Amino acid sequence: MSYEEIYARSMGDPEGFWGEAAADIDWVKPWDKVLDDSNKPFYRWFSGGELNTCYNALDRHADGGRGDQPALIHDSPVTDSKTTYTYSELRDAVAKFAGVLKAQGVDKGDRVIVYMPMIPEAAIAMLACARIGAVYSVVFGGFAAKELATRIDDAKPKVIVSASCGIEGARVIGYKPLLDQAIELSAHKPDHTVIFQRPQAVAAMQEGRDVDWVEAAAAAEPADCVPVAATDPLYILYTSGTTGIPKGVVRDNGGHAVAMKWSMRNIYNVDPGDVYWAASDVGWVVGHSYIVYAPLLHGCTTIMFEGKPVGTPDPGAFWRVISENNVRVMFTAPTAFRAIKREDPEAEYLQKYGMSKFESLFLAGERCDPDTLEWAQTKLQVPVIDHWWQTETGWGIAANCLGIEQLPVKAGSPTCAVPGYDVQILDENGNQEQAGEIGRIMIKLPMPPGCLPTLWQNDERYVESYLSAQEGYYLTGDAGYKDEDGYLWIMSRIDDIINVAGHRLSTGGMEEVLSSHPDVAECAVIGAADQLKGELPVGLVVLKAGVDRDHEEIIAELVALVRQKIGPVAAFKKVTVVDRLPKTRSGKILRGTMKKIADGQEYKMPATIDDPAILDEIIEALIRIGYAQKS
Repeated sequence: MSYEEIYARSMGDPEGFWGEAAADIDWVKPWDKVLDDSNKPFYRWFSGGELNTCYNALDRHADGGRGDQPALIHDSPVTDSKTTYTYSELRDAVAKFAGVLKAQGVDKGDRVIVYMPMIPEAAIAMLACARIGAVYSVVFGGFAAKELATRIDDAKPKVIVSASCGIEGARVIGYKPLLDQAIELSAHKPDHTVIFQRPQAVAAMQEGRDVDWVEAAAAAEPADCVPVAATDPLYILYTSGTTGIPKGVVRDNGGHAVAMKWSMRNIYNVDPGDVYWAASDVGWVVGHSYIVYAPLLHGCTTIMFEGKPVGTPDPGAFWRVISENNVRVMFTAPTAFRAIKREDPEAEYLQKYGMSKFESLFLAGERCDPDTLEWAQTKLQVPVIDHWWQTETGWGIAANCLGIEQLPVKAGSPTCAVPGYDVQILDENGNQEQAGEIGRIMIKLPMPPGCLPTLWQNDERYVESYLSAQEGYYLTGDAGYKDEDGYLWIMSRIDDIINVAGHRLSTGGMEEVLSSHPDVAECAVIGAADQLKGELPVGLVVLKAGVDRDHEEIIAELVALVRQKIGPVAAFKKVTVVDRLPKTRSGKILRGTMKKIADGQEYKMPATIDDPAILDEIIEALIRIGYAQKS
């Protein structure tokens, strides 16, 4: 069947379509209804059904003929090590650690926070929670203590699983001191932490609270899989909220397993037994969906990489991993390829490695600029597929579905809507935009299986954040258009979330941090276009009257403050002091206009501006820090 035929079927008969897809998953008890729409807008998939996600990812393959097949390969150039787990070995390690969690009092429905680097134990902890029906939340390793504390208070974990340290390039980052600080800051206190000690930095343990992973696993009884309802939560993944309070995206068990399994064949065109590599981190949604769950549910070999695209040790790192492990399909962020292109523009390192098994490269995380896509295509000589999705959806909204039908690639577009997603471009009044006209990108409800059913213990915020813009639709928060062929073009965010190397960060949150500095009167943070990272935050600050300290000293303090409160992922380095900010007469700061100036784009003088002369001052200020140019 063609893409058009399969897409039409998913729209015309979603229950039949997804009911057939669900036959690829092992169920403890079949569902009563494929789609339960009895409590709109809270749609539920496979209600009444029971399953266990860990069983489907591990035991089914370990006991079904794939026991000796590699399930997980951990490749770590930063520690110069490589470890392989077969399906049987990974199942046994997960069952043991599930026993550790049970020994610490974790039961079905209890929460666990996982704060780990890119090591096999991170995946083992996630799957162990799924095995016993605990709901876990992975927090990106090395996240600032304050950010971790907010997640502890929201999820209220019984146990936190962590490691003594992570390794970023040549730097060893202690996780345990950050964790200790976060627990001190949080109102909720976990009963225990389980710590995996790494030789690069052995952490001090607190008696009575901290448990050593290796010792506990040696003494633990392996735990069996616990059946859970298809509609029960599997995990919570926090994403930036415009208010600065993170939103806990919930992923269910049933719909998630069905969507993950379906996507491997139909989007990525991989078969059971193939080697699949998502070069991401388990702290992000890509790591959940395509390092841990989808490849294992499909019976593939998945790769977990502890390194960088450049510098560990050189720009050939990705080619080495693909070559050594016979990777068929890779998935990473455009920013990784921009870094490789910058360091090795002629792809000379590529010549050192045999890439005969490599068939396609998928990119997502931010919009892929045509230059990078075309460079990768030319150098790799395989299809390079930009596709678009979100933490909230958990898998592709728009993609070139290679397992169905390869459509022509249009550089700059993630191709067409994936079967199951009714993507529409609407104006502010809910009317359909014409082809080529930019509007709000919306998804008509119900969304397909695997997408968020709600936010963690906050149905009201789920409706307010995603469903209130237009009745019967999910607001993606992105603006863009469809062309005459039905291809989607994602142009920008419609809120103030910026995308730094695939990390969605709130400029409002950064403004809050800058405003907390005693010398700052007011400020604005904009996302300025950056060739390597997609966007970088740029801060403009107005100092309080009477402050006569050295500006460079204040700027250094502001950069350090954002690093401390939000973390190094913000890549916040560019700040300039201005006398005043451009505002409307009603007092709103003209962030959009400043962004256009920083990006060197044409802009119109806003009709509501309070004082037009101020824009000349802003241009001068942005030129000082390497943005904007005199016209």
